[in-house]
Amino acid sequence: MFEFQLAKRLYTTKGSTNKISKPAVFIAKLGIAVGFIVMLITVAVVIGFKGEIRDKAVGFNSDIQIVNYHSTSAYETSPIAVSDSLIQYLNQQAAVAHTQRYSSKVGMIKTEESFQGMILKGVAQDFDTSFFEKYLKEGRLPQFNDSTSTHEVLISQTLADLLHIQLADRIYTYYAEEEGIRARRLEVVGIYETNFYEYDKLYLLTDLHTVNRLNKWKNDQSSGLEIQLKDYSQLNDYSETLGDLLFGETDVYGEPYIVYNVEQLNPQLFGWLALLDLNVWVILGLMMAISGFTIISGLLILILERTQMIGLLKSLGANNRAIRKIFIYLASFLIARGLLWGNCVGLTLCFIQAQFGLIPLDPSVYHVDRVPISLSFWWIALLNVATILIAVSMLVGPSYIISKIKPASSMRYE
Repeated sequence: MFEFQLAKRLYTTKGSTNKISKPAVFIAKLGIAVGFIVMLITVAVVIGFKGEIRDKAVGFNSDIQIVNYHSTSAYETSPIAVSDSLIQYLNQQAAVAHTQRYSSKVGMIKTEESFQGMILKGVAQDFDTSFFEKYLKEGRLPQFNDSTSTHEVLISQTLADLLHIQLADRIYTYYAEEEGIRARRLEVVGIYETNFYEYDKLYLLTDLHTVNRLNKWKNDQSSGLEIQLKDYSQLNDYSETLGDLLFGETDVYGEPYIVYNVEQLNPQLFGWLALLDLNVWVILGLMMAISGFTIISGLLILILERTQMIGLLKSLGANNRAIRKIFIYLASFLIARGLLWGNCVGLTLCFIQAQFGLIPLDPSVYHVDRVPISLSFWWIALLNVATILIAVSMLVGPSYIISKIKPASSMRYE
């Protein structure tokens, strides 16, 4: 089509812009580039931040938990026996990556100088250790099993700093019961740090047998069953499916099941993360508006500069629609060049931050120690396509100014 070819020739011809339009065109491309850089970095940071926080919440709680319906909270749990047949059934499901039992007990750590409330979480041989191995700072993980007590414990760096505990120290923990206070001495064999303060200051990790003995539960009982999914996007659907499956079902002791997912267990946390999406849309809208106004200004200046050419084309029989398409194509080339600059600079900055973490954050506030970055080909491509479509659509209205230009008067225009 001749409109595209003419627009391409006008864009590529050297000296095709004069001293008035050249800086305007540069500013238009720069506006697109800067706006896209801000949008790209914003989306990469927010997705990375949400992913980091979500992964940490899942690391402590797993995606889905099957617990006793009578449990009063996530901390004060009632025992439930999950049958081997149910575990086998879940492990055979396409959506399930892993299942593991756990038990918890609320207690207190007391040293000579201070004390701190905590939750002792016990796990067995089936526990997926990858999360805590990732954040292990010193030592090793305890030996997890459900048949003997190792009296080994993994604590957080937060608790270690608060209570001045070091690796290989023996700590005294206390648990309130109807008969009085029970004590257990545990050896610190490892220290982890996730920077997830709400959980770091609470959780100690030990073997399942130790916690079950403190709770006076039978060997086949535990606080619940944790389920890890292969795809987090299936969280709500699968938790509803599992909840319907176990509705009205009980264990061998007549205790009813109930299903919670990680978002239901942490409503404030995930509600806060949901607010970040609103911030992203606001920033995207503002940057898109700014970029759109700059490219509109560039388009109007290009039309003003080529008034004589417009008059000539009209005198040769070209209609307003064809001429408008020429200038929209021309502006699209400017948008594409601006996006090229934006992608190169934006992705470079994201890559540098992802590799070297040059911009730190206060982990006590943000739960991460540096600005997180997450890049995906699909959302980057979607952001590029959306920017092109929105920016080009914003040019349609201003391009109608071409219809006001008369051939007779434009031929005398300088």
